[in-house]
Amino acid sequence: MPDVFVNYRTGDEESAATMIARELARRFGDERIFFASNSIEPGRRFPVELVRAVEECEALLAVIGPRWAEVRGADGRPALEAEQDWTRREIRTALDLGVLVIPVLVGKATRIDRTVLPDDLLELADCQYRRFDHRNAESDLTALGDTLARLLPDLGAVDRDARAVRKQAEAKSRAKLARDTGHTRMRTRDTEQHVRGGIGNLNGDLSGTFVNEPQGPVNTGRGHQYNAPHFEGDNTGIQFTAGDNSGTVHQRFERRHSDDGR
Repeated sequence: MPDVFVNYRTGDEESAATMIARELARRFGDERIFFASNSIEPGRRFPVELVRAVEECEALLAVIGPRWAEVRGADGRPALEAEQDWTRREIRTALDLGVLVIPVLVGKATRIDRTVLPDDLLELADCQYRRFDHRNAESDLTALGDTLARLLPDLGAVDRDARAVRKQAEAKSRAKLARDTGHTRMRTRDTEQHVRGGIGNLNGDLSGTFVNEPQGPVNTGRGHQYNAPHFEGDNTGIQFTAGDNSGTVHQRFERRHSDDGR
């Protein structure tokens, strides 16, 4: 059972109707869109198939171009004036059954002129329309499909584009979560480094000068530095304090005497 019936007039924007039907079939599935030249199987009685499709559909798109009311029939009169004109009959049937009818105005077509409509189609002029322009075909087709997906829940449930968007969003979310997890692990590894001594910078979330496991008095500021090393035996060389010590360095030496008193 089709959800959408695409109605059009031969001689007036058949190409636009074909594009619309093809895009909607791609997005929602062939079985959901009725387009006479594609949906009626060979050997079927088209009058019966057309009426049945209109009666079963949820929405009818009336594709209307600049020549829609001007195309003439075999008798030379405007085809729209003939009661048996199929374009007219399909729209009339949809209106009588309360089916959602959406005029799709193509190109330079303006609002529907009530003066050119037969009495049984006057309601068509009151229906809110959508536009389709070949120059903006992609965006207009997307907007039309979005409208149908919103108005017809059954159609929205099989919307391939909506599923693709959801899958893309889920993939991006998973990728972002993986990146964030990786960064967190890197930061954790950085801050869990084990340093066994010395003065230097600790990478990660902690930075600055650190002293780990000191074995005596330590001054890490810019004032005077006092070192009190202890020596055993005969230390006759010069003692040096390495590094950039901006204050005065005071050295106090203590010598331990050997057992013989020297």
